[in-house]
Amino acid sequence: MSTCDIGFIGLGVMGQNLALNIESNGFSVVVNDRVQAKMDRFIAQHSAKNLTSTQSLKELVQHLKKPRLIQLMVPAGEVVDEIIEHLLLLLDKGDLIIDGGNTLYTDTARREQYLAEKGMRFIGAGISGGEEGALKGPSIMPSGDPDSWQLIKPIFEAIAAKVDDEPCVTHIGLGGSGHFVKMVHNGIEYGDMQLICEAYHIFKSAGFTNAEIADIFEDWNNGDLESYLIEITANIFRQHDSISDQDLVDVILDRAGQKGTGRWTAMAAIEQGIPLSAIAGSVEARTLSSMLDKRVIASESLVGPDSWRLKLKGNQKSALIKQVHNALYASKVVSYAQGLDLIAAVGEKYQWNLDLAGIARIWRGGCIIRAKFLDHISQAYTSDPAIINLMLAPFFTEVLKSTQQDWRETVALAVKGGIPVPSFSGALSYYDAYRSARLPANLLQAQRDFFGAHTYERRDAPRGQFFHTEDWPALQK
Repeated sequence: MSTCDIGFIGLGVMGQNLALNIESNGFSVVVNDRVQAKMDRFIAQHSAKNLTSTQSLKELVQHLKKPRLIQLMVPAGEVVDEIIEHLLLLLDKGDLIIDGGNTLYTDTARREQYLAEKGMRFIGAGISGGEEGALKGPSIMPSGDPDSWQLIKPIFEAIAAKVDDEPCVTHIGLGGSGHFVKMVHNGIEYGDMQLICEAYHIFKSAGFTNAEIADIFEDWNNGDLESYLIEITANIFRQHDSISDQDLVDVILDRAGQKGTGRWTAMAAIEQGIPLSAIAGSVEARTLSSMLDKRVIASESLVGPDSWRLKLKGNQKSALIKQVHNALYASKVVSYAQGLDLIAAVGEKYQWNLDLAGIARIWRGGCIIRAKFLDHISQAYTSDPAIINLMLAPFFTEVLKSTQQDWRETVALAVKGGIPVPSFSGALSYYDAYRSARLPANLLQAQRDFFGAHTYERRDAPRGQFFHTEDWPALQK
């Protein structure tokens, strides 16, 4: 009876497609889901495949070869712990549990330690690619004990997306590093999507038609902005709605959802003291979008520019397209620089020994943020693994130099027109602050010393030497 290569618990869309992907690569899969009807329907739809359904976790375990490999594809949180506790009663020492959900990295580290104490193996694997990627080849970010990784490596390398014949999977590091990298990946994804939306908002406010915007994004996808998200955006603007006889994008409510990974990324950046303005701005933009009823009320009272609209003639339209392209490209560089800076900082804190070049390589295919310029990111970290910020890599320094004036013009234009561009402007503010040898924080520190005796360092004294002024001028009554 113990004949199956891997067990799958959780048959949502991602779980089903990953199971089919594994089976199509020559592995036998046994599955279980708490909703019996869902499991029966899945097996019936794929009756010719090497899939086995089970009525219980005990039966699933009995179908597996040793050492047993079991992948969980269930919602993050308590349900993962509950399933682990059930499995502990059924598994033997040396068996491996893989959590493939969007789990908080600290939970992954805790579970690995807990299971190790019981002689069990555990891998936390971030998986990106959505429904299509799960079926045809995702990007996978596993972490944990290297010996445990060797057990699942043949399967993961077989099912991952391939770029230049390289599988888009690598052992990220120890502890919860895989889920942390996947979390930041999702934060970067939030940033990418928001930057695209801000470009769209500018074009729409300037009177471009959806067909024109589709052409713009299609053209951009043939150049340095080539990416999965740019490609699907062009397709979205061409989608007709059969119910309303309008373009579908115009009938979709402007209220965005989020599952929490972007928020986790922003919170981790705050905890680590890493600026994350482009990504944090995208999280706040989604939150503001969800306040639809309040926004509608406010729109009737709060004023903006009077009847503002760009009036474009001749080559002015082409000039705006170029400006927005460059603003998007530059902001995208900053967003990735911030995300990778966060990964590097947390990796150093936990001594994960992360390979940023390798991480960028596995993001080139399968995942939602896959993009042409990830090759340049990987090359930058390969050339100089110790580079302190991606913006300082020669290729990206030149990109920012050549785009920064259009970037500024785009942000200024949006501000003048009352168009919110939190990620464009947040990225630009970060760029300007990072390139400034001196910021007004001297005044801020003086304020802190005035009201709280928090001390300050002096420009004419060694770093690390602190001073306090006792005789600040008294406040006038």
